[in-house]
Amino acid sequence: MRGRLWRASNPQLKETERQMLVDQLMEARREVGQARRTGDETAERAARAKVHAAKVALGERGPVWWDDGAPDYNRHLVKNTPYRDPALIAD
Repeated sequence: MRGRLWRASNPQLKETERQMLVDQLMEARREVGQARRTGDETAERAARAKVHAAKVALGERGPVWWDDGAPDYNRHLVKNTPYRDPALIAD
């Protein structure tokens, strides 16, 4: 998105657990929107904390879920990573 890399959810999560976390994430995002519409900064901060917690639980933020030693380029601009040039990616 906009030239940035975003980490995928942990594929080792069970489907039921992943879906529960996605549902929590979507609910938290709706809470952020509601808080912004009403101008409630306290509620917005709390909702954003819920978004962050769900993303960490999904593996999209926080410690990496892979163990092959590959670096985490989450939120990096593609142009600043080896992915900028497909010839630099090892098969």
